[in-house]
Amino acid sequence: MLKRADPSLEPEDEQPIGEVVSDLVEQGKAYAKAEVELAKAQALAKVSEFKVPAVLLFAALLFAQAAVTVLAITVALGLEPFIGIVGGGLVGVLLASGAAGLLAWLAVKRLQGVK
Repeated sequence: MLKRADPSLEPEDEQPIGEVVSDLVEQGKAYAKAEVELAKAQALAKVSEFKVPAVLLFAALLFAQAAVTVLAITVALGLEPFIGIVGGGLVGVLLASGAAGLLAWLAVKRLQGVK
């Protein structure tokens, strides 16, 4: 005949397999959510490091734009006695446009080489 198992050897609070799997899934979801929150916090920390430098760089770009404008006007006024104000203005615009076109062309060439 079969003997009864010793009751001291049986686990006291054994959970059904469904509950164990459910707990495991919930813990996995909580872990994934925590990882996403951590990644979000790290990304925000990195972005906040670049806020002030980005604003300063934009301000520098505005001052550079102003300098190019002043240069074009200076060229136009300097050439005015020789070719008139309109001719000097056209030369100033052509110089500034040529510089912008050259820089844009160089940027496009570099981007095409990045592929």
